[in-house]
Amino acid sequence: MIPYGSLVVYVTPNKDRRYIKRLEEGQDWHSNDGVLSAETVHAANFGSEVRTSLDIPIRVLEATLHDRLKGLKRQTQIIYPKDIAYICLRLGAGPGRTIIEAGCGSGGLTTGLSWFCGPTGRVVSHEAREEFIKLARRNLEWAGVGDNVEIVHRDIADGFCIDNADALFLDVRTPWDYLDHAVKAVKPGAMFGFLVPTVDQVSKLLMGLEKGPFADIEVCEILMRNWKPVADRLRPEDRMNAHTGFLIFCRHQERSADFEYSRPLGTRQRKQEAARQARLAESGANPYDDSETAGDDE
Repeated sequence: MIPYGSLVVYVTPNKDRRYIKRLEEGQDWHSNDGVLSAETVHAANFGSEVRTSLDIPIRVLEATLHDRLKGLKRQTQIIYPKDIAYICLRLGAGPGRTIIEAGCGSGGLTTGLSWFCGPTGRVVSHEAREEFIKLARRNLEWAGVGDNVEIVHRDIADGFCIDNADALFLDVRTPWDYLDHAVKAVKPGAMFGFLVPTVDQVSKLLMGLEKGPFADIEVCEILMRNWKPVADRLRPEDRMNAHTGFLIFCRHQERSADFEYSRPLGTRQRKQEAARQARLAESGANPYDDSETAGDDE
C-alpha cells in the first residue's frame, strides 16, 4: 500500500507524461485521462498500474530525489540535478556534516543537501531576499525534506552566522568578495564550492583564491547527453543538457613557499607561476604562512 502523504509520480500512456502529486486521503486526481481516486492509489503498490474512471492505465511510481528536484517551483534559475549530485559529492554532504550555503534561491541545492545530510546532518543557508526564503521553505516542505535546514535572512557581506562548518558553497554573483568571511566560517581543511555562469567570473574567483589559503582547485562544467533507449537503433538524443554553469571546488589549505617552489614545473607552468607571482606582488597579497621561507626563495 502507498501511504497517504507520499509524493507520487503518475505516468500516462500519452507520451509518457509525468505528474508529481501528493497522495491525500479523499483528494482524487483529475486529468484528461479521467479521475483517479486517492483510495485506488492508496491500495496499490509503487511500480504498479491503476486505472482511471475512463479505464486509462496509469503507472504509479515513488518520487525520487531527482523527481522532486524537477518538480520544485522556481522564481530563480535553479541548479540542475546533474550539478547538484556532483556538488554534494565534492562537498562531502552526508550524515553528521554541517554545510553552509549562500544564497538559496528557489531551494534546489538546499533540497539536495538536506536529503544527503539526513537527520544527523545540518544545512545552514543564507539568503538576502525574503521572497526567496519563503519560496525555498515551501519547496523544502513540498519535497518532504528540510527538518535539518536553517534558512537565515542575512547578507553574507556581514559574515556567516555560524563557524566550524565542514563545507561551504557559494552561489552568488561575486563570490571572491566573500572569501575572507568563508574561511572564518569553516573548519581547517574544509571543502569550498562555487557556481558562476561566465568565464569572467571564473577568472576573478581564481585570482581571489590564489591570494588566500586555498588549494586543490578544480574548475569544471558537467554536460549530460542522453541516448535513445532503443536496443536495435541506439543513438544519442537530438538535444542534451549542456552548459548550465561553471563549478569551482577547492580546499582550505595552509600554504608555504617551500611546498610551492618544490613543484617540478615545465616551461608553460613556470610562465604561469611567474604571472601569478606578479599579480600577488602587485596586489600586496602573501598567501604563504611561512613568509621567511618565501623571502629566502625569492
